[in-house]
Amino acid sequence: MFRINRLSDYALVICGRLGSGQGAHPQSAPDLAEATRLPLPTVTKILKSLARAGILESVRGAHGGYRLTRQASSISVLEVLEAMEGRLAITECVEVAGGGCAYETGCVARGPWERINAALRAALSQVALAELDETSPGPLVPIPAQGAGCEGGVCGAAAAMRSL
Repeated sequence: MFRINRLSDYALVICGRLGSGQGAHPQSAPDLAEATRLPLPTVTKILKSLARAGILESVRGAHGGYRLTRQASSISVLEVLEAMEGRLAITECVEVAGGGCAYETGCVARGPWERINAALRAALSQVALAELDETSPGPLVPIPAQGAGCEGGVCGAAAAMRSL
């Protein structure tokens, strides 16, 4: 199964919150944990990773906390995922040019995987954090609800944002 890890999913929930109307002012880690219903240690870890990547900045003082470094409309989902996981690649051979696989010279799958990887990266780069706002009109891509974490045909970060 191809999926992003849980921390990356939570990072999108947190960034969606910071990019929404509630994110106009810096928000503390405890406030974000309460608002997103995520454990404080997890939120703290994610905030630090996103700050190191330059997506968030830390503001000190009595009204301090974290805020996005740019408008939510100019930060892509791809940027957040790569801040959490490193460069996204669907297979190792599209990430490492040459020498990554013993079967590389006769491989018929590498070309299609490169096209699929490019399409995935392009799709993720075209979705901005502003579109993850819980006040958005509807799902970006409707998918059938399957199991826990899904609500109204939307799963993962989008479902979590809608439930806030």
